[in-house]
Amino acid sequence: MRDLTFALTKGRLAEKTLSLLSQCGIHCEDLSEDSRKLVFVDPENHVRFFMAKAADVPTYVEQGAADIGIVGKDVLLEEQKDLYEVLDLGFGKCRMAVAGFPEGKKLLNQRGDFRVGSKYPEIARRYFLSRHQQPLILKLNGSVELAPIVGLADVIVDIVETGSTLAANGLVVLDAFLEISARMVVNKASMKLHAERINGLIQQMSEALRRMEDGR
Repeated sequence: MRDLTFALTKGRLAEKTLSLLSQCGIHCEDLSEDSRKLVFVDPENHVRFFMAKAADVPTYVEQGAADIGIVGKDVLLEEQKDLYEVLDLGFGKCRMAVAGFPEGKKLLNQRGDFRVGSKYPEIARRYFLSRHQQPLILKLNGSVELAPIVGLADVIVDIVETGSTLAANGLVVLDAFLEISARMVVNKASMKLHAERINGLIQQMSEALRRMEDGR
């Protein structure tokens, strides 16, 4: 039987995903971000795993290097890959928001020129287009909160979990417009070729998530 390959987002999403899979009888005890191994296998269940940066997971799945991926909805919306999104895992929850200094609120109600810093330029562009606005959007990769503080941008578009970093720097959420959580995605060809196995796995994971909810 051919192995099904998972591309997991590095960090907390991978940890939570592996915990969920273990409840479905799929294990990979030696998978660790500190390991020098790149691919990890559960031979009993014919499953293998590798970890990748969030932005790369949809590409691995779309191109067939992985059958299944676990990644945040924010990345899926930004990357816009041709995939099947099959399950909301319910963890990794946060919000996509416009943030800045309190006085930045007025920018959301005007047509004038302003600048937006974001790791998610496509999400930001679509958000402002929905408001009939076309600000200059600057693609950033580091601490986006820095942009309004040093005057690079008037506002930012970024994910917000607790808001503590914003508050510590005098910034506030101006508009939270999108709920984010981890999603399971599947390569389209894999879904056709291995429909029974993948649908069975989706069912197992759904049941495990319900058990977790019921146990709270």
